[in-house]
This record gives sequence, C-alpha cells and structure tokens, in this order.
Amino acid sequence: MGASGGTASMGSVRELEEMMLERGLEVDHTTLYRWVQHYAPEMEKRLRWRWKPSIGYSWRVDETYVKVKGKWAYLYRAIDKMGCTIDFYLSATRNIKAARRFLGKALKSIKSWAHPMVINTDKAPTYAAAIDELKKEGKCPANTVHRQVKYLNNIIEADHGKLKRLINPVRGFKSLKTAYATIKGFEVMRAFKKGQMNCWQYEKGLKGEIRLVEREFNIYTA
Repeated sequence: MGASGGTASMGSVRELEEMMLERGLEVDHTTLYRWVQHYAPEMEKRLRWRWKPSIGYSWRVDETYVKVKGKWAYLYRAIDKMGCTIDFYLSATRNIKAARRFLGKALKSIKSWAHPMVINTDKAPTYAAAIDELKKEGKCPANTVHRQVKYLNNIIEADHGKLKRLINPVRGFKSLKTAYATIKGFEVMRAFKKGQMNCWQYEKGLKGEIRLVEREFNIYTA
C-alpha cells in the first residue's frame, strides 16, 4: 500500500501533509495514503445504512469518467430527486453488464419498500436492457418506470461536477482498486455535506461528523 502500490493520489495527500504540518501535525504523505486506502472503504461500509435514503421515489442514474492507469473508467452513480446519494460503482467497462451490476447493487443496498417508482437515465440502451433483466430476475419492481428524460438528469450531472472537483486534484489513479477505495471516501464525505446523516449526528457541522465516525469505530474522545 505504499508509494509503489498507488502513487496516483500522492499529489492530493502531499497537499494534506503540508496542511497538517501547518497545524503542527507531522504525518508522512505515504501514511496518509495508507489511511485513505484502509479506512475510506471501512467508513463507507459502516456508515452505509445511515446515509442511504429511506425512500427512493425517483432515481437519477448516470455515469461519469475517472482516469485510471491513463485510461478512462466509468463511475456509475445514482441520486434521488432531492440530490441525496443512493449508490455508486466504478467499472472498467461501459456496457449492459456494468449497468446491470450497478443497478443490482443499488437496489440490493436498500429495503424493497424503498425501491424507486421511477429510474431516469440518459438515452444509452444499456440501461433499458439492464433494467429489463433485473425485472425478469425479480430484483427490480415490475412496476418501476424507466424514463429517459434528459433535463431530469441535470441534477446528477451537477452532482458529478461537485464530486469531480474532489477527484481531479488526484490526477489519475494507478488501479481500479485504489481508485474505488478513494472514491468511497469522497462519496461518504459528500453524503455528509448533503446532510444525509444529520439525523444521526449529536452536534451540527464538522464536530458532529467526527463524533459519528468515532462512534462507528468505537473511538471515544473527551
């Protein structure tokens, strides 16, 4: 997990190293990198049920691009009509199999009664085929409507932009594994900023976010 394992995010963690040094905390950037790779996926796993929307009347589904090993990978994402993050999935391919895997993952991650009445996507035929397959397998409600209305996806395209502002300073990843681990951390932080975990926080703002993470990891501070 050291520099040889994924120097892609070293640019951003070097900046974090400098920021922490300015505050009197001396931590090597390779250590920060290892922390991200180890704890970001664990944070996403432990906090997942807290940031998942309880009702998914209408999903907006789309994919954006992430540079991995000099090539584009595809970050599939879904939010609800209020802008709350539902799920995400990083894939090396953009096809029916990837779309089906992502939608299946998103549907499985929430209770069946919270499944969407509507899934809105772009005009890509992969989504229609993926949704049809999931319906046949009983993993997607048969009465879920698939819409392909461009303006309805403006909200997720704007959300992509805010997430990409966090990803872009990384300047590319060396592997899908390290990319996905880092993105999980970014997505959790975005869910915090969207207020998706406010009801679980004992305090407002950054302190409340820190305390919630501490509780999930059984860390108790004065």
